[in-house]
Amino acid sequence: MRIAIGCDHRGLSLKREVIRLVTEAGYSYQDFGCLTDAPVDYPDIAKLVAGAVAKGGFERGILICSTGIGMCIAANKVSGIRAALCYDSFCALRAREHNNANILCLGAKVKEGPLAEIVNTFLTSQFEGGRHQRRLDKIRAMES
Repeated sequence: MRIAIGCDHRGLSLKREVIRLVTEAGYSYQDFGCLTDAPVDYPDIAKLVAGAVAKGGFERGILICSTGIGMCIAANKVSGIRAALCYDSFCALRAREHNNANILCLGAKVKEGPLAEIVNTFLTSQFEGGRHQRRLDKIRAMES
């Protein structure tokens, strides 16, 4: 599985930890920035990562900003993206099983559950389909 990863300047430290976890789990990734702590606008990074996932070059994405909220809002503006802000592994599990989320958003400055558990759950959980697919079809129709 290929993972697209990006952050703004507030998420740089957490992104480094996420990259370590992704690498240790045996996934490949591409870092879409930012690469320093110089201020950047989170919508620019969200657009890069969401665009890469939407085009099919990456199976999943991970975006990080101060709260995760801005990245989540921006990523969800890209057609075909279902970004989910997850603060614990239960939300990560449901985001995948019920919503087929393809981008995980994390908040670097928010007290979260165990990071490794959240990332691992998001990357290993599968979409259940069934009644959930009907709901996703309704969301897709809203994008038109």
